[in-house]
Amino acid sequence: MDIRVINSLTYEDFVNIFGNVVEKCPLISAAIWSHRPFKDLEDVETHITEFIHSLSDSGKEGILRCHPDLAGRDLQTGALTRESQEEQSQAGMTTLDSREILDMYRLNAEYKERFGFPFIICVRLNKKAEILRQLSERLKNDRAAERERAIEEVKKICSLRLHSIVLSDMQTKL
Repeated sequence: MDIRVINSLTYEDFVNIFGNVVEKCPLISAAIWSHRPFKDLEDVETHITEFIHSLSDSGKEGILRCHPDLAGRDLQTGALTRESQEEQSQAGMTTLDSREILDMYRLNAEYKERFGFPFIICVRLNKKAEILRQLSERLKNDRAAERERAIEEVKKICSLRLHSIVLSDMQTKL
């Protein structure tokens, strides 16, 4: 999918295709659609990033709360979005042993109790050992620092998802 195709999408198609680049936040794609024509995919990403940064702290935390716990109930029950399912699977969250599952549940609960939102890390760029280490380490942050760190991870996830959409569409046409 090239930028001409992206720019020609109807509002509904744009939101349908890009509505989950930020987990369960189609409002972001809806909000940036009016900025067309985009110069390139990076321009799309820039508008998403600017939208996120324009939000209040509570708005940013709202975005974070849309994310599932890693290796949590949604994974166990099959309730994850397709993107999250693929990402958690690739990172090894579906192959945790019983000890690792208990550690994840405990650390996720501590994290949510401390910060009020789930632990966010770009799992595509990490494996389970590093995810567990980061989860333990980031529990030491203060709320403001952790909110900003989590938003940076959301932006990484968004970037990878945007590029995956475009790449998968290009591969389909080959």
